[in-house]
Amino acid sequence: MEKLLLGKVCIVTGGSKGIGRSIVDLFAREGARVFYFSRSEAEGDAALGSVKWLACDVGDEAAVNAAVESVIAEAGAVDALVNNAGVTRDGLVFRMSLDDWETVVRTNLTSAFLVSRAVARHMIKRRSGSIVNVSSVVGIIGNGGQTNYSASKAGLIGFTKSLAREVGSRGVRVNALAPGFIDTSMTEKIPAEAKEKLKAGIPLGRTGTGEDVAAAALFLCSELSAYITGEVLKVDGGMGM
Repeated sequence: MEKLLLGKVCIVTGGSKGIGRSIVDLFAREGARVFYFSRSEAEGDAALGSVKWLACDVGDEAAVNAAVESVIAEAGAVDALVNNAGVTRDGLVFRMSLDDWETVVRTNLTSAFLVSRAVARHMIKRRSGSIVNVSSVVGIIGNGGQTNYSASKAGLIGFTKSLAREVGSRGVRVNALAPGFIDTSMTEKIPAEAKEKLKAGIPLGRTGTGEDVAAAALFLCSELSAYITGEVLKVDGGMGM
């Protein structure tokens, strides 16, 4: 069976760990040449394929533009972009600092705008490409103690739909993923009792993995989803129903 991303050039933000790393690894195995943007390099290389790290603060306009231009200069094209970079700084809104709000919005939402803008300019000229924004189920249903995170992820959904309308006539697709409770370093700090309570509310009876989200990203970046744009695909085991 032919690999789904054979010969494609992909950019993944926040690709050094967690969901991002799972996406990098799967895309490489599926034949893509993958460039991932993050502040630090991942431990070890992807299992297969061509993978390259570019040190980049995705919330910095100049750094993003330089990184994207570097990819285009080296690889000649960008076929797919996954905006995955994200952070949390949880707390009740009454106690949340402006810095905690702005850091989360900048990393989770503004970064997607900056990278998408740089990549979309290239994609519309080629009249081809796929952009996937990693939102969250809490961007749809909300979550107490995460007003900043929920707002940034809800913003990604609006951004996705609007951008899809802007670039669709040029052959570029834009979709979003909304993961539910995924086992990553970001969620490992949650107490075991709380995790079991969360799991009890998931119809499929288990928490998700980075590989679950990566598989959905692969679908949206491949030709299997050639007639899909402006959609939000929940990867949550039914949690957000």
